[in-house]
Amino acid sequence: MSELGYKKNDPTFCYRAIHEGNEPEQWNHLALVPLISLSTTYKREGPSEFKLYKYGRSGNPTRHCLEKCLASAENAKHCLVTSSGMAAVTAITHLISAGEHIIATDDINNGTNIYFNNVASRMGIEVDFVDAVDLKNVEAAFKSNTKMVWIESPTNPTMKIVDIAAVAAIVKKHTTSFLVVDNTFMSPYFQRPLDLGADLVMHSITKYINGHTDVIMGAICTNRDDLHDELRFFQNAIGSVPSPLDCYLVNRSLKTLALRMEQHMKNGLAVAKFLETHPCVEKVIHPGLPSHPQHELSKRQCYGHSGMFSFCIKGNSLKASTHFCKQLKMFTFATSLGGAESFCQPPCVMSHKCLPAETRENLGITDGLVRVSCGLEPAHDLIKDLDQALRVVVPNDEETVPVKCLEDNLKACGI
Repeated sequence: MSELGYKKNDPTFCYRAIHEGNEPEQWNHLALVPLISLSTTYKREGPSEFKLYKYGRSGNPTRHCLEKCLASAENAKHCLVTSSGMAAVTAITHLISAGEHIIATDDINNGTNIYFNNVASRMGIEVDFVDAVDLKNVEAAFKSNTKMVWIESPTNPTMKIVDIAAVAAIVKKHTTSFLVVDNTFMSPYFQRPLDLGADLVMHSITKYINGHTDVIMGAICTNRDDLHDELRFFQNAIGSVPSPLDCYLVNRSLKTLALRMEQHMKNGLAVAKFLETHPCVEKVIHPGLPSHPQHELSKRQCYGHSGMFSFCIKGNSLKASTHFCKQLKMFTFATSLGGAESFCQPPCVMSHKCLPAETRENLGITDGLVRVSCGLEPAHDLIKDLDQALRVVVPNDEETVPVKCLEDNLKACGI
């Protein structure tokens, strides 16, 4: 167990993230850094005679390096990268046929929600959304035509933790179904769902894996040859592949993933602990806090937690949450997460604004809820910024939270 109570991580992870797929021996001149191969086509000796690659959409040396490295990071046999996270969602959904059924976590990425409700439904695919924290809901949602179960853990933005291994066990009882886990919030450094029984893992690489807010990309990892073969066909047939330059940038980012995720975790936990004591905050939702309902499950299932959490401003009003985000100096008021920069947003009017108000309320996406992505800035500065913004928005007669409390929080997180 780590000092924060999570499972001990794989000591080979950093080595693999730096070296896997980057072997100099694959290049004639033994380059230590994978080449950016921009060629769109490759010479053949005959109509069906080619070496490794035939056309850029079908395969690319730079992309191959990245896919090999990502597969290793997720303990997967196969990896496919796509032009965006939603392109990965699209490719996976093409595994489902008209008349078949999807079970999805009720609190998921809004883009995935929109796609299931407004695109998959047009293809004759049924979708039911359930609170997958309660395993009985997952079991009860199965139908004779259920093909796919799609979960996030933690969920977006209410940070619920789903027992991946337990859901995988349920899915395996229904032999025609498969389980997909969106692992974007955690990255393969802090959570590896294939090890817990998932059939597919997808990422919006745009977020933590790339981590520099300059690439849009998705990924799908699996150990199942049958699913990989179908998805590889879709990758080529649909054509939503990333550019070689973007693959190069993400491959470079993987080399610092472990270091970045450790700092994201320390910053996020330090800030969340501080906010939990703040007189202007109603509640903090962070799986690393003992106050989180699935805190113990999180420690058993994960190797740590990213910089993501949510909190509710006292008074729970949209005016307060919006005004608060505008007052911040070190947090960028923007859509995204997982970058070196810290982000803040009220999901009810940004990431999840397309959901009906009643649905948002039932999910706990209230007007005063703020989703936080803690970046790599000094935690001490982030805390000061949040404190000043809260006190502007929610005037309070209580004394300023003592500096000692802040220092204790930082010390507890090793900062």
